[in-house]
Formats: sequence, structure tokens, C-alpha cells
Amino acid sequence: MIERQHLQIVREIDRCGSLTEAADKLFLTQSALSHAMKKLQQQLGVALWHKQGRKLQFTPAGKELLKLARRLLPQLEHSELRLQAMGRGEQGQLRIGMECHPCYRWLLTVVEPFLARWPKVDVDVKQQFQFGGMAGLFAHDIDLLVTPDPIERKGLSFTPVFHYEQVLVVAQAHPLAGLPHVTPAKLNSEVLFTYPVEEARLDVFSGFLLPANCRPKRHKTIEDSDIMLQLVAANRGVASLPRWMVEQSAQQGIEAVPLGEQGLYKQIYLGIRSEDAQLDYVRDFIEQAAG
Repeated sequence: MIERQHLQIVREIDRCGSLTEAADKLFLTQSALSHAMKKLQQQLGVALWHKQGRKLQFTPAGKELLKLARRLLPQLEHSELRLQAMGRGEQGQLRIGMECHPCYRWLLTVVEPFLARWPKVDVDVKQQFQFGGMAGLFAHDIDLLVTPDPIERKGLSFTPVFHYEQVLVVAQAHPLAGLPHVTPAKLNSEVLFTYPVEEARLDVFSGFLLPANCRPKRHKTIEDSDIMLQLVAANRGVASLPRWMVEQSAQQGIEAVPLGEQGLYKQIYLGIRSEDAQLDYVRDFIEQAAG
């Protein structure tokens, strides 16, 4: 009845919107694609799509088949890659997704000894998952997620690996430098630099500014940490970063100030699919990161 090719076809139709483009992506003729799906619809006794202008629209049955394709195909593809790696003599692969922008430098300190201990495990860091890693785990696009905001879901497991303090970074010549802490209202007149993450997921907004109904005069996003710190040192604005990152930076002329009287503290977690907890190299990576 339902074969893998059928799932691949509905996935490509969803991506492309037409039979012709889907057939091209799958290296099929349009006739072969149409024949395969017509036979399936006859066997199931239900239509999977209908035409709306030049586009194909899935019926409720087609949407159900698409859900199945989205769930099963990534798992099959992931398993094939793993088996192929075993065939090449590799022990496996560890694709790491990042939802903690400044954690990249910390990650390097964990990856380096891991590579020495597990020479036959293929390691890759996928930064495009910085802001959507949960979906990446479920879809088998990544194997491990570095995140400060775990979301408990069936089939996923999260391990805390380290605490850190989020601070305000200012130039030593800035009026806020030297204060025991800053209040949210102090940032109302400041240019605030952050990484390009939605405000709801930025600790300085969600845990500091928004609860006090405050906002910076201007919010500017910057990709590169070193550029951000150089701008702060030049007194072009202030930034919110982990204290450990400021302490490890070679940038001169900057200072860390606590956010609020109690400080703003967060924790980094490593998330994996529960089924992968049995893999020796995955367990070892998490244990070393937590150590």
C-alpha cells in the first residue's frame, strides 16, 4: 500500500507546489509520478489533493499522508546515514545544533577532547539551528541541542551542564560602569546590542526589561561577538552577554555590571532524543560537558 516513494512524492509536492517540479526533484517523469499516486489513491479509495489554479491543494487525507511523510522520512534518512557511516568504519555521527549564540566558544572546549577520544565519530556543528533546534531534534536534522531554554517533550531528554550569569557590558568610561548593579529603567536611554534572536528569547528582555515594562532607546542586533564588544568599548552602546564570555574576552576597556540587585542567572542544557541516550559517545559527550 503506502510505500516510501509515496511519502517522498507528497513531501516534494508540498515543497514545490506542483507535480512537474516534484517529479524533477525526485528524478521521475511526471507520468511515472502521476501513475504511482493515482494507483495509491485508488487503493486507499480517497483523493489526496485537488487543483486550485496552478497549485495543488492537499485534501484532509493528503494532509494526513504528509504528516506521516514528515515524521517517517527524516527517521529513515537518519538511519541510512548512520548505517552508511558504520559501513565506512565510523562509530556514528553527532550533529550539534546551537540555540545559545555565545556558547560556541564554550562548545569548542568540549569538542576538542571529544574528537581525540572518539576518532571514528563524525562531528558537525549546525549553527542554522540556533533559533529552531527543538524542531531539528524531532526531525533528526541534529542529534544534540545546546540551549538555555529546554522545552519538555516526550521523546526528548535534557541535561543541565553549567550555570552562568547574564550581565550588562559597558565601556569603562560609561556612566553605568562601577555601579553595584543596574535597574531596568537605566537602559531606557541606552542603545542595546544583542545577538539576532527574537526579543522573547533574549534573557535581558524576558527576565529583566519586559517584567519592568522598560525598553532600551534602541535595540540593535549584531552577529559577531568581537564586533559587539568593540562597539561597547568605543561607547557606542551596551550589550548583554554571559559574564564568562566577558572575562575570557581579550577586549580592553569594558566592564561587566550585574542586571538587577539579585543578578540574572541562566543555565545551559544539552538536549537529545531519548532513544540516543544509549549511545556511548553521546553519553560521554554530555558527561564531559557537565564535568
